[in-house]
Amino acid sequence: MEGFLRGLSIFLEWLVLVAILYFMLLGVQLILADLGVRPKYMRGLAMALAVVGSLVAIFLIAHLTTFYPGAGG
Repeated sequence: MEGFLRGLSIFLEWLVLVAILYFMLLGVQLILADLGVRPKYMRGLAMALAVVGSLVAIFLIAHLTTFYPGAGG
């Protein structure tokens, strides 16, 4: 049962962190659009932000699975 609770808590924490990261990257994209980045560059910008977001999500998964304490304490 401990393994299940640990896995569930890691998944839920990762889900919250990825949601926060997603909205942060959308905010960066909106700020850059407001600063005058041309529409023809927005697709490349979205891809670059997706790569950054994916790398951060992979880091979060690695960190949570390595350093997350067990469910028993």
